[in-house]
Amino acid sequence: MDNRYSRQLLYSNIGEQGQKLLGEKTAVIVGLGALGSLSSEMLARAGVGKLILIDRDYVELTNLQRQTLYNEEDAQEKKPKAVAAYDKLSKINSSIDIEVHVAHCDAGLIESVAKEADLLLDGTDNFDTRMLINDAAFKYKLPWIYAACIEGSYSSAAFVPGETPCFRCLTPVLPATTLTCDTAGIISPAVHMAVSHQVTTALKILTEQFRGPYHMHIGNVWDMDYMKFDISSMTESACPTCQSKEFPELNREETSAMKFCGRDMIQVIDGRLTESVVTETLEQADIVYKRTPYFIEFNYGETRIVSFSNGRMLMHNVVNLNKARTIINQLFG
Repeated sequence: MDNRYSRQLLYSNIGEQGQKLLGEKTAVIVGLGALGSLSSEMLARAGVGKLILIDRDYVELTNLQRQTLYNEEDAQEKKPKAVAAYDKLSKINSSIDIEVHVAHCDAGLIESVAKEADLLLDGTDNFDTRMLINDAAFKYKLPWIYAACIEGSYSSAAFVPGETPCFRCLTPVLPATTLTCDTAGIISPAVHMAVSHQVTTALKILTEQFRGPYHMHIGNVWDMDYMKFDISSMTESACPTCQSKEFPELNREETSAMKFCGRDMIQVIDGRLTESVVTETLEQADIVYKRTPYFIEFNYGETRIVSFSNGRMLMHNVVNLNKARTIINQLFG
């Protein structure tokens, strides 16, 4: 057999019909860090027809310990993760369609991609974006698959409108979200376990074989512990997402400044700050900057700032939102 999917075709749970279905489906992956980069690679290799990839960050050296899709060259170039993922995935499987967004995932973006998707996958590291994915999924009646990992622990669950409670219903029983890989660390096997659960579930959904009972999977690779519990009956009667269908996260006003989870970095979005405005301001102030194909990078005091052409800035070594806004006002008025 010389078909690239021959071993997958031989697997009785997929076969020719399942492979055909995979080739017709579109999956959206939000976040291309440890979780999203690995799930995108698995789905590309499996032959999912179209992948829509969203990420706002760029590759750094500290990512390479667990984000296996990227390499040292990507980190040296500080390549946006969405661009680096496209470069790698298009070489892994040139027969599939790959669409990338180097952008913050806000309500407008998640709704626009949800309209053409069959499935949403969570590759994020923060609660707010997961709640946004949850609202979009239940508004457009799309299944989505949550995954998370920290230290040696991992968790995953699928949420299916009309079949399961939503993510908001389960928040009281989800693993603690106060720790992040930037504060508590993480080992790569925990990532792989989370994604293995997530992508296996994705294959079941995309080949139209996913049935209840529906479970939350939780484990710890270091301790070799694993458990699952049925979530089917955990719907909250007053849930504004899956019961009253108010979808509050999609209607929430987007803040212009937000802190990255667990990191000394603030994201600021200001549409006035185009590439030409930023470069003109820096040159007038005699501030040295470095231009890459993807962004402009410069230092302002102890703050390292990465400025994208659409008015989005990442401000390193800043933990206070008011300080971030002050820096913007000092630089650009």
